[in-house]
Amino acid sequence: MEKDAAQKLQELAIKWEEILDKFFQQVTLRSRQILVLGCSTSEVVGHRIGQGSSLDVAETLLPPLLERVQQKGIYLAVQGCEHINRALVVEESCAEHYGLEVVTVLPALHAGGAMTVKAWESFSSPVMVERIQGHAGIDVGDTFIGMHLRPVVIPVRIHVKELGEAHLTLAGTRPRLIGGPRARYE
Repeated sequence: MEKDAAQKLQELAIKWEEILDKFFQQVTLRSRQILVLGCSTSEVVGHRIGQGSSLDVAETLLPPLLERVQQKGIYLAVQGCEHINRALVVEESCAEHYGLEVVTVLPALHAGGAMTVKAWESFSSPVMVERIQGHAGIDVGDTFIGMHLRPVVIPVRIHVKELGEAHLTLAGTRPRLIGGPRARYE
């Protein structure tokens, strides 16, 4: 890898750590809750989504997130691209805990994306699921993870708006408020 590319990955890693710090300061996830990650490595490096998947970017971003997920005792669900119907890589224990239906597809660089490929390699017992209802989400590059989050989604605002060349969206969720004028929500 040339020096310029290595330097860009180093800068990306530093910014990613900052994003993760800010995100987890604002979003509290309890043990075994689900964090959904959608990440277009193509967008991070300045290409159109799906047009320049980068294993180098996935190898830079996934390990620090996995470390935090393991420390917090939460599950990570990594969303693939439209070519695998936005199916997600999860640990088998996550699928079992939430009663998720496992589907048959293996993520590939151009059918799922670099981040799902890296997740499949990194998880201890990976499986693919088609649907999930995560408790929070990180969307790098407008991969549209909203279909995999529980209602009601709450935007998480931090001062960082991009990672590399990719737009960044962070979200938490909260239970629905039900009832009428006499209902209380404390």
